Amino acid sequence: MTAYDEAVQRYFAAWNATTAEELEKAVAAAFTENATYTDPLADVRGHEALAAAISGAQQQFPGFSFRPAGAVDGHHALARFSWELVAAADGAAPVAGSDVIALADDGRISSVSGFLDRVPGA
Repeated sequence: MTAYDEAVQRYFAAWNATTAEELEKAVAAAFTENATYTDPLADVRGHEALAAAISGAQQQFPGFSFRPAGAVDGHHALARFSWELVAAADGAAPVAGSDVIALADDGRISSVSGFLDRVPGA
């Protein structure tokens, strides 16, 4: 497994954390202290703001989880990957996107640039 794959696994662990304590630990493991996350719906910096953005998405889509959609591609300190937001009940994936991450020297994510490729009602 590459450093890119490991970073993306930690990223999904944060997005799929089920308790506040688990989320806090997963965010700290996946992201640097001053990491940024920017997508069409959010522009945040730091662990507390990242956890709040993730929690907000979880509240908006209860019973859903994020999963990778395809392989991780990386070079230098950058990686890109696609994902889907999947309903546990029926496996439907109404939301999908692609993210580009930058990795710090310790392998944690220092920035995320996210793109929404499929959204409900769009």
